[in-house]
Amino acid sequence: MRITEYIPGKTVIQTGKFLLAGCLTVFSACSQEIQETQNERPNIILIMADDMGYSDIGAFGSEIKTPNLDMLADSGIRFTNFYNAARCCPTRASLLTGLYPHEAGMGGMVSSVNAAPEPGPYQGYLNDNCITMAEVLKEAGYNTYMTGKWHVGEKPQHWPRKRGFEKYFGLISGASSYYELLEQPTIVRQMAIDDDPFVPTSPDFYMTDAFTDYGVQYINDHFGENNRNPMFMYVAYTAPHWPLHALPEDIQKYENRYNNGWDALWEERYQTMKKMGLIDDTYGRIDRPESVPVWEEAEDREKWARKMEVYAAMIDRMDQGIGRLVEALRENGEFENTLILFLSDNGGCAESVAGRNLNDPSVPIGEKGSYVAYNEPWAFASNTPFRKYKQWIHEGGIATPFIAHWPAQIKSKGETSAQVAHIIDLMPTLLEITGAGYPEEFNSNKIKPLIGESLMPVFNDPGIDEPRVLYWEHMQNKGIRVGDWKLVAGKPDPEWELYNLDADPVEINNLIALYPEKADSLETLYRKWAEEIGVR
Repeated sequence: MRITEYIPGKTVIQTGKFLLAGCLTVFSACSQEIQETQNERPNIILIMADDMGYSDIGAFGSEIKTPNLDMLADSGIRFTNFYNAARCCPTRASLLTGLYPHEAGMGGMVSSVNAAPEPGPYQGYLNDNCITMAEVLKEAGYNTYMTGKWHVGEKPQHWPRKRGFEKYFGLISGASSYYELLEQPTIVRQMAIDDDPFVPTSPDFYMTDAFTDYGVQYINDHFGENNRNPMFMYVAYTAPHWPLHALPEDIQKYENRYNNGWDALWEERYQTMKKMGLIDDTYGRIDRPESVPVWEEAEDREKWARKMEVYAAMIDRMDQGIGRLVEALRENGEFENTLILFLSDNGGCAESVAGRNLNDPSVPIGEKGSYVAYNEPWAFASNTPFRKYKQWIHEGGIATPFIAHWPAQIKSKGETSAQVAHIIDLMPTLLEITGAGYPEEFNSNKIKPLIGESLMPVFNDPGIDEPRVLYWEHMQNKGIRVGDWKLVAGKPDPEWELYNLDADPVEINNLIALYPEKADSLETLYRKWAEEIGVR
């Protein structure tokens, strides 16, 4: 069956070894020396998981079976201090554009397809004063593809093919059943093939597999046509975002695996991470949140264990899909010269979806008709060793596992980098390795300058550990990191907290009373940034 018929002005510190990305039209000459001709430039596959916690893959301490991601980490570089923007829409906007979310129009969440939002930092779709990776790389001679979750523009004029992607299959909206498009009176859920709406009707449809199927098809079609252009593909899985839906054969692998509960799982992962050298004794043990019961006192423990079994199975199936993408590259002789990047859009998700009233309690969790999340207790374990969750600017909300794999260029196999990095760094990185230019104007619109830093120096030397200045704001959660110091605040407590992440990476000891002048200086920087980019 053919795949088309498938129904299954900023505050910046210039750091010595990093490339500072400003309002540049041409990036460093070294990238042109590395890639002399167009067909020698690397292919790029950027893979993003959805609502996946810091310790949810094997390469970062998990018991979940992720052999393909583990292989990429073991023969590439894993970053232990990589940040996202705390939630799906802001992260996706920032990743695609290399800007802070507000600069791209996505300081909050996506606006409804029926809305008429006021233009500005919170308009809820990508604005015309940013340029996407796909638009930049397409201009530089790349063929551009996307499969998966978009979530940065609901109206057709804001869909992926209007922002540089030549081919697209996926979920325009933020979440849906993995088996079908659910209908709700107040929420419009959309899928698309290129510019055309798509509604899955096959009983065999499973969204994670569908995204992979199209990704494999794009790879095979691109290279099967003897295309001499390099390819850029953005694969944005919805796994393991709620609702918890997984295939029976994957769930079976984890049967009874989580019967000891979240406390035991947190400790197991913590000890594994220490043995792997991902964390050390400076990573103290955080207290279990008061809102999370002791496992032995929890009600419906069998149901709770089932939730985590399904969650693990969703990540397992995503990893299987990544393995299929890797195999397609190998079969086409392109694996060695393909840069593969992997990360999550935010930390583990503590949200409940019970209020949506979409769950049929008579249907086993994981099957079509069920609609549940794994909730805060398991999110607590997913984010080991950090505090807080998706939406927060504490480490549990913004820290992501990050893997970079590129056999032709990354020679330090299996190394771990402690360099602080952020999704705003991905655009400068791709510009440097491809030699693509970054314009001051695009489609007659003035484009905001980049302030991220290329990660190529770290690819060449994982031991680099330069200080950074980074900012966050999302729905009244806010923070700034300058070197090892981090000032952070969030709902429901709006008071600032101050941490030294070198001595206290998990944010246990609030130092604001001891270092008020440090807190004041960081707050001054934060307020200047917030005013410049239009934070409410």
